[in-house]
Amino acid sequence: MQSLWNENIAAACIGDLPLRVYTSRLLGRDKSLVMHGGGNTSVKIHQPDLFRRDLELLYVKGSGWDLETIQPEGFSPVKMSALLELAMLETLSDMQMANELRCAMTDASAPAPSVEAILHAIIPYKFVDHTHADAVIAVTNTSDGRKCIEEIFGGRVVIIPYVMPGFKLARLCAERFPQEATAQTEGMILLKHGIFTFGETARESYERMIALVDEAEHYLQNHGAFQMTIPSIGRASSSFDAETRAAFRQELAATTGFPVIVTSHDDDQVRNFQRTDDFPSIAQQGPLTPDHVIRTKRLPLIGRDIEQYASAYEAYFQENQSRSATPLTMLDPAPRIVLDDQWGILTVGKSAKEAAVAEEIYRHTMEVIQRSSILGGYEALPAGDIFDVEYWDLEQAKLQAGGKPPVFTGEIALVTGAASGIGKACAEAQMRRGAAVVALDINPAIESLFSRPDYLGIRCDLTDEAQISSAIEATVKRYGGLDMVVLNAGIFPAGTPIANLTLADWDKVMRINLDSNLVLLREVYPLLKHAPNGGRVVIVGSKNVPAPGPGAAAYSASKAAITQLARVAALEWGGDHIRVNTVHPNAVFDTGLWTEEVLQNRAKHYGLTVDEYKTNNVLKVEVTSRDVGELVAELCGAVFSRTTGAQIPIDGGNDRVI
Repeated sequence: MQSLWNENIAAACIGDLPLRVYTSRLLGRDKSLVMHGGGNTSVKIHQPDLFRRDLELLYVKGSGWDLETIQPEGFSPVKMSALLELAMLETLSDMQMANELRCAMTDASAPAPSVEAILHAIIPYKFVDHTHADAVIAVTNTSDGRKCIEEIFGGRVVIIPYVMPGFKLARLCAERFPQEATAQTEGMILLKHGIFTFGETARESYERMIALVDEAEHYLQNHGAFQMTIPSIGRASSSFDAETRAAFRQELAATTGFPVIVTSHDDDQVRNFQRTDDFPSIAQQGPLTPDHVIRTKRLPLIGRDIEQYASAYEAYFQENQSRSATPLTMLDPAPRIVLDDQWGILTVGKSAKEAAVAEEIYRHTMEVIQRSSILGGYEALPAGDIFDVEYWDLEQAKLQAGGKPPVFTGEIALVTGAASGIGKACAEAQMRRGAAVVALDINPAIESLFSRPDYLGIRCDLTDEAQISSAIEATVKRYGGLDMVVLNAGIFPAGTPIANLTLADWDKVMRINLDSNLVLLREVYPLLKHAPNGGRVVIVGSKNVPAPGPGAAAYSASKAAITQLARVAALEWGGDHIRVNTVHPNAVFDTGLWTEEVLQNRAKHYGLTVDEYKTNNVLKVEVTSRDVGELVAELCGAVFSRTTGAQIPIDGGNDRVI
């Protein structure tokens, strides 16, 4: 471990809270200390209230904030006097505690305080840091964890046995810390949970964390359990079966009760873990900390028997539900981590972000399990303790308060010609509704159009069947399957009368506007059959289908042909619960098809100015790419769930079409 403290940056932090933000971010940026949403930090500050009375407040990380990106408003100000009084109670339910913490805040707009707020309050230091450091967990999650911790740190840390996070933990620490802490105390180790450090300055607390974790890392290193050598291990070559993966996702979705994102990972770290001695046994021990159960479930699925996993999960629920004083509703019994000797690791989530978080956590899990195994044997908490956190009142309340997710959450959409114009607008409309989007375009800018886990941009020449196959494989590896397809890519050549139209020009238009779409439809069909909510295809046609214009023979014919292809697909695929519809835009000028030259030529042809041409429709409105994107997205939604084979104009009302 290396301290990242920068004196120049720290000097620019005026006040205790800015310094608290600074060192919190230093901790958060190191994933070996803090993973997604984990850890918490605090600072005790004296401030006057409205009546100029001095108040001591604990500014503690608020719920929903990540240490890596936390801002001052991510800290909740709570009255210290209330926290210290709560710490003295004999009993307090965690729901009552959460209510009391909110009541003790001085800013009603601040986020809910961390459930560890009372614990932070009873530690008699100005700054307090808490992480789930990998190195510390690797030591504590062994049969001799306490002995090893004592060997590493001697009497410089207070050691607390595992207790359920929340009030019980705070109460235990309130009893033990004053009794066991000395002038030499630099931290507190919570067995199978994490580490606390503290100090009178932000730097002291932060650098104590770095120093103590560094000692744990050196201890692992001295026992040959720190640097994990990852040899390059190949798998037996086999062709990628996209349909089998999509069918597996469909079965997962049937078990969860909602569509899911399933991301594949098959690299040297994964292969090395799967070849570890006693792999099935160590992989079925449990998570590194009980907090992880919310993201990964208690155990991974080894193999592909989802039904057996679900049955085992139901048995686990039945066996442990009596631990709760209130009736519980079982969470979905589907795995979030799948370990397969051919596929590698699959991570499952309601969204691409959730699947990515599960991956991050499990990569750390693999590494820590291997370290602990070398140190003496990995040992997780008993199932009952994990269950208590998985079905914790506070976690149940979070789930209930989460609200209704966007309509396409867990679904995957593929959009062609998505680097600009209508295609980009379609991709954006799908993402606004919660879908993960795979965007194809020949323009290399497609790869960096968005930087987010629910977007995959692929440069793809749609006239090349091999590139199409590669793009579909990448889609399934990244997200697990396919639910929606928007066929938008196309070219609109300069106006050419039939008398001057060459076969080469005709073929070029047909190859892109028609032939490539035939190949795509053929290749995505096996995946759409396994879409949990039924497959959906939307073709972006053209007003030229019902009302062609002179000089646009190749374009009009290609759009008419793809419209007919869509109608046939609707007939052939309806039995597979795939619906296929077409939209016919007109005069959408913020697209790549409409160059200034083309726009001027078309306006001139109709004897109009460019501005007049843009609103030359019955409603006298301009149709934008976003308008088309929204209609396309709605066609994929529930409102049109009984519609297939339709052709819908979006043109402001064209008198020739009408």
